[in-house]
Amino acid sequence: RSEKKAAEACAGFGDEATPVACDLAEPETVRAAVATVAALDRPLDVLMCNAGIMALPQRELVCGHERQFFTNHIGHFMLVTGLLHRLSEAGRVVVLSSAAHKWAPSGGIAFDDLTLADSYSPNSAYGQSKLANLLFARALAKRLPKPKQSANALHPGVIATNLSRHMNPVINAVMPIVSAIAMKSIPQGAATQCYVAVHPEMRENGAYFA
Repeated sequence: RSEKKAAEACAGFGDEATPVACDLAEPETVRAAVATVAALDRPLDVLMCNAGIMALPQRELVCGHERQFFTNHIGHFMLVTGLLHRLSEAGRVVVLSSAAHKWAPSGGIAFDDLTLADSYSPNSAYGQSKLANLLFARALAKRLPKPKQSANALHPGVIATNLSRHMNPVINAVMPIVSAIAMKSIPQGAATQCYVAVHPEMRENGAYFA
């Protein structure tokens, strides 16, 4: 989200990594990130849509949209579509959805109340954004300009990260115990997206991995 965090993520890679700030809830920073990456003038093998927020306790709007929907879906949509022309001949777009797509209101996108003004709940808003992620990957797979390119979505599993920081305090209080018993570690949770992103025998396009 910030230059500081980008630099921390790239630490240790030397000239092999270029830190670029991108706050998905701020359209101008997404456009700036797109411009910076495009200016590097080299093909992108993978676009990994991995960032997100979850279960905001109160409904918030960003540019007229519900914040989780904007951050998790629209921000990534802007990033990916802005960089498609830099995707390599066999480049892959990997979109992290979630089994929580089933939490979407009435099982789908609430097109008649997209900001959830009349039906907001932290989980349903998150579910709607994750369903949008899944549908975006599915639709993009049909529209990619080159035949060897692919776009897939995935559910990485339930992982011990700070994604749950906005959840009910009671839930967060027991999270360390639940994490030790039932959750994946971060490396385990990254396994599915790494497979979809780089495994040489991965040939799927428009699929959903879990």
